[in-house]
Amino acid sequence: MAIDWPDGWGIYSIHGTAVPAMVVEHPELLTVKMIREERNAEVRRVMIERFGRERFLRESDAKMVHRDDWGTLWTIPLPDEPLNLVEVVNSTPEPDGHFKVYLLGVNPIHTKACDAIASTFGLTGKEYAAMRLGSPRGRPNPVNLRRPSSLGIPECHCDRL
Repeated sequence: MAIDWPDGWGIYSIHGTAVPAMVVEHPELLTVKMIREERNAEVRRVMIERFGRERFLRESDAKMVHRDDWGTLWTIPLPDEPLNLVEVVNSTPEPDGHFKVYLLGVNPIHTKACDAIASTFGLTGKEYAAMRLGSPRGRPNPVNLRRPSSLGIPECHCDRL
């Protein structure tokens, strides 16, 4: 509880967002229906975080928008605006050799996975696609960020990769 008064009344908060007590004390009771019906976008974001993005993706009938070599773009309709998530594989292996899969929240304006991923780095899809050169397993690697013009390569288009 963020604030607790002697009479038992209090305020629950996660990352500065006031939320119902159940979200903090019993996140296992959250349902897709409850999350979809939440009108406050910030409270809904916290509910999804507590529920689990991956689980929400699976259980909410998310629709695949686009898939390319970079990742998969998903959309989930919500009351005020859709929740778009891009599924990516980390290009750096874990100590045991496996590669972690992540779901990143992205702006709903994106219709291509590469563009959505690029936006998380403040890049265009064309700039991001150019990072493929020199990257392990042929996947983008932000550590090896190079602009297309500095590499002397033709312009890349995400939809042609």
